[in-house]
Amino acid sequence: ALSREAAKTEPRAHFDLGDLLLDCVEGLDKVALDIDPTLANAQAPIEAQPIALKRAVANLIENAVVYGKSAEIALRREGAEYRIVIDDHGPGIPEAELDRVFRPFFRLEASRNRESGGAGLGLAIARSVVRAHGGDIVLKNRPEGGLRAVVSLPH
Repeated sequence: ALSREAAKTEPRAHFDLGDLLLDCVEGLDKVALDIDPTLANAQAPIEAQPIALKRAVANLIENAVVYGKSAEIALRREGAEYRIVIDDHGPGIPEAELDRVFRPFFRLEASRNRESGGAGLGLAIARSVVRAHGGDIVLKNRPEGGLRAVVSLPH
C-alpha cells in the first residue's frame, strides 16, 4: 500500500486547505476536537492531490484523538508555507522514537494492543504524501505535555 500511495497518479486540483481540514474532522467526536474557528474562512488556496493529502492529514488528526485523547487543529501561513498544527494532550512519544515512528511497520510498544488497530503504516504514508507535495511532517513533544504534529506545505 505504501508503494502504491507513493506512485499514485491522482491529479492535482486547486482547493482551500481550510476546507480540507474541516473535511478531515467530519465524523470525529467533536468533544475531542478544538478546531480553530478561522478554518471556515481560511482562504488558504493550494494546488495538490486532495484525496492523498486529506488521507495524510486525517491520519494525524485521528492519531491525536485516539492516542492523545483530544486534538487542537490550527492552520497558519508562515512565509511561503502553510503550517497545519495538530496538538494533542496524550503522553507524547519518547524523544528517541520521534523520527522512527515514520518508518513503515514501526509501532510504539504501548500501541501494540490489538484493540488499538493499525499496522504501523499511517505515519509512513502520511509523510510520503506530504513530502511528494514538497512539504514535511515534524513531530515534537510539547513542554506542557502531549505531542505536536506540524505539516508544512508550500503555497
